[in-house]
Amino acid sequence: MPKLTPEQIDGLRRDLPLWQADSDSLFRELAFADFKHAFAFMTEVAGEANRADHHPDWSNVYDKVSVLLTTHDAGGVTEKDVALARFIDGAAKRNGVK
Repeated sequence: MPKLTPEQIDGLRRDLPLWQADSDSLFRELAFADFKHAFAFMTEVAGEANRADHHPDWSNVYDKVSVLLTTHDAGGVTEKDVALARFIDGAAKRNGVK
């Protein structure tokens, strides 16, 4: 899968405004009501990531989750990352992101 062009990355800044985007990665920090909600979010995303065979680099501290998306094989951001970022945005809403 090819890396996105600089123009496509610029478009992502409009389409995914909660994400920091550059040619190497997409990044977002999320805050939830508590650990239970953060973990429910991560569980939902983990299921989708396994289905898509595309896994985030992420970490969790209590109610906060940091997510970094990149396609290592392509050396940067691809449509796989965009699709997972959109799923993550929906999962965040369903799990009560602040």
